Amino acid sequence: MQASMTENRRKAEPFYWLSVAKPKTSSEIVNEARDVLRTVKTQRLFTPTDEHRKLFGSQSSLCPQNRSSSVFSLDTSSSDLSESRPPSGVCLNPLADKPTLIISEKKDEASFVFLPTPPADAAEVRKVSSAWKGLFRTASQKDLFSAKVVPLDQNEVKLDFEEPAMMMNNLDRSNNCLAEQKLYTSINDESRQLICDEHTSRSGTEDSMEGTPGKFLLQLQGESDQKKEPGTRSSQPRASGWKRRVTGLKDETGINEWEEEDFFWHTKILPILHELEKREDNIEQLCLACTKLYQALDEGDMLGKRFKRRNILLKTLYKLVDIDSDPLSLKLAKIILAMKVEGKNLLGVCKLAFKICRNKKNYFIIQNDTLLDYLLQVLWNEDLQTNNEALVYCMAAIKCMSENDALLYKMVSKGAVEMFLELMKQINNIKEHDMYFSKLGHLLVQVTATLRILADCPLARRRLGDSGAIPELCVALEQRGSDKDTCLWIVSVLSKLSTYNDFCAALADCSRCYALFLALLNKYQKQQDLVIRIIFILGNVTAKDDQSREQFFKEKESVNTLTSLFQTYYELDLNALTWHHDRKGEEHPKYPSKTEDVLIKLIRVLANLSIHPRVGAALAAACPLVGLLVTVLEYKSVDACEELVINAATTINNLSYYQVENSAVQDEKLHIAEMLVKLLMNYNMDAVVEAVRVFGNLSLHREIRDFIMQKKIYKFMIALLDSKNREVCFPACGVLLNLTVDENKRAFLMEEGGIEKLVDCLQDFGPADWQLSCLICKTLWNYSEDMTSAASCFGADTNTLLLLLTAFLDEEVELECSLDRDIKDCQRVYWEREFKPVAEKLRDRIQSHHSSS
Repeated sequence: MQASMTENRRKAEPFYWLSVAKPKTSSEIVNEARDVLRTVKTQRLFTPTDEHRKLFGSQSSLCPQNRSSSVFSLDTSSSDLSESRPPSGVCLNPLADKPTLIISEKKDEASFVFLPTPPADAAEVRKVSSAWKGLFRTASQKDLFSAKVVPLDQNEVKLDFEEPAMMMNNLDRSNNCLAEQKLYTSINDESRQLICDEHTSRSGTEDSMEGTPGKFLLQLQGESDQKKEPGTRSSQPRASGWKRRVTGLKDETGINEWEEEDFFWHTKILPILHELEKREDNIEQLCLACTKLYQALDEGDMLGKRFKRRNILLKTLYKLVDIDSDPLSLKLAKIILAMKVEGKNLLGVCKLAFKICRNKKNYFIIQNDTLLDYLLQVLWNEDLQTNNEALVYCMAAIKCMSENDALLYKMVSKGAVEMFLELMKQINNIKEHDMYFSKLGHLLVQVTATLRILADCPLARRRLGDSGAIPELCVALEQRGSDKDTCLWIVSVLSKLSTYNDFCAALADCSRCYALFLALLNKYQKQQDLVIRIIFILGNVTAKDDQSREQFFKEKESVNTLTSLFQTYYELDLNALTWHHDRKGEEHPKYPSKTEDVLIKLIRVLANLSIHPRVGAALAAACPLVGLLVTVLEYKSVDACEELVINAATTINNLSYYQVENSAVQDEKLHIAEMLVKLLMNYNMDAVVEAVRVFGNLSLHREIRDFIMQKKIYKFMIALLDSKNREVCFPACGVLLNLTVDENKRAFLMEEGGIEKLVDCLQDFGPADWQLSCLICKTLWNYSEDMTSAASCFGADTNTLLLLLTAFLDEEVELECSLDRDIKDCQRVYWEREFKPVAEKLRDRIQSHHSSS
């Protein structure tokens, strides 16, 4: 009696319940869950490249007046050559009687003084002055000697020394500074002193200068000319070969060095500038001259801010910016950046760099030049707030460069990834009430757009992981929640990184990320580009472990948010489908639409969440959610969108696993069964398998078993046993097992050749899959419950079945299943605890009835 009760209990069990009394090992649980509850994979998101390479992309939501433009004009008028000259009307105050050496307290500035020697004879001065009066008469007094007064401590004065600006302002373009410099070359030391003296007297300070040699004090101010490698900051300036400290009038070394600089300028630089003036119609010669100019400036240590004829040089270079030639513009941009320009000039040259880099045809010349190095220096050295617009164009140029593999690896090797993240940290430190908050958001767009490209590079990903990119991106996303463009680029980076386990784990560790994603989904519910990336991230995170699933589920309104999204995009897709049907003769698109893609990835999140026992049970009881899943099976065919339908079926299968009292799946089981019949009739095997899996769970209920027999679905299940595919045979055998629970349904196995196919499956899979073999034995055990003769029950397959069972029950046979040690151990446990008890009883039953017959 007890044996009979045990037998009846076993035959009534669902096919996925294992008939064991002992506790299961973890490997058994994992193995079992693999066949019942499954995560859903989906295609990776594709972000098309902006072919126009606009600054903020073609789909930017920012108003044009609120952002920097991708279209601009660059010409001579766009430059500012007075960045280091004092404004008009500034006069220099008389200095103290005694010269004082001023040393700046700032470590990153070098202090230089120059004490010009007055003429020895006043009469000689007047003589020379008269001879050159005509030359300088037209010059403005304020331009003869350029110096900027910079207040220091109390009575200290710091001035910037520049070459007299009259060299640029008084001559027309055809006879400009070059002709002036030829005249200036013939001036000796006394005439050079005369210029200073004449300018001083015209400024009303001649009396204070007379008889006080050495009282005139200048300090050259500016950044170090030292070349800084990207990613490093240098606080100590390099000693210039042409500029050293001079402590008095009698320091002949300083004067000689100034003369050396003049000599180098006239012999090396001026001829090249003259060549640039003459060859404006020959692009090739201009490019060659620019190359020679850069090499000469580098040789003479004239790159940087302290070069006293810097304005003359820049004036000549900016005249060439008007020429429409990217190779020439590249040469000019490199030289101008090397001169460490500021303000309007920096903005202009960054725009010029962006204009060059946005053209794909220029990649070859760019990757063979050093423009990238100078742009990275700008990004590293310039002030974030003062030069935010220039940095936007600088970063945009680097973004365009990163689309080229050679340039991408080059910038990563130079520490660009760490630099971008440091820049992001600085932007994140600017709070919302700050006046620069909005402007720096434009820069953040460029940074994150570049990181999105870098995320595809293995070397860059390692750097991103080592630098803690995920937390910083989450902070930026939280702060910029009201900026749709910035949010889109940040989630684009996160969506790419979330496809890798390390980054996915780091994202799951950010406790605020789930609430943040839900807030964005509610805020931008109809912004498909943003929504699809967020749910793609959530799908990747929830596919990893139960902890992530539970954390997301615990967030307030998480299920309601997903349900609301589901409803919104279901309606959008339904409307699109109706519109599509109204257009006669239109072929169905091959790939999912954007709306369908949102639904695909949203349902994937639900399928992954349902693997967690508590979460899955709650979702199974969510009537609106289950109703939407069933609706997808109603209105969408496999041919129209395969992935969407299969994902919906997989999710329903996961939810149908939970036998809870308030399960909406159980309430809709007959309606779901009707929808599954459509999938069984399809030629798509993936859809068929998903439908069979759902039937495997639903067939626990008598109503579904009756439905299967009434619709002749059992014939289809038997036919699937011939597939020789474990993923197909296992769920089909599960349905057959559940059908054999009812005594009045067992005969179908013999009528449709089911016994023969089950024995063939046992022979085919055997030791390779003890789980499926156990399922077959259970089905045959239920089927043979009332048999009186083995021959009448199993027919011609009786002897084959006995031989197989005897062979598979051998103690050594389970060791042959696999070479992998872990798999062998797992299979051994399953053989011993699951297959062996059922197979032994089935063998004994057959032998007892076989011998008697």
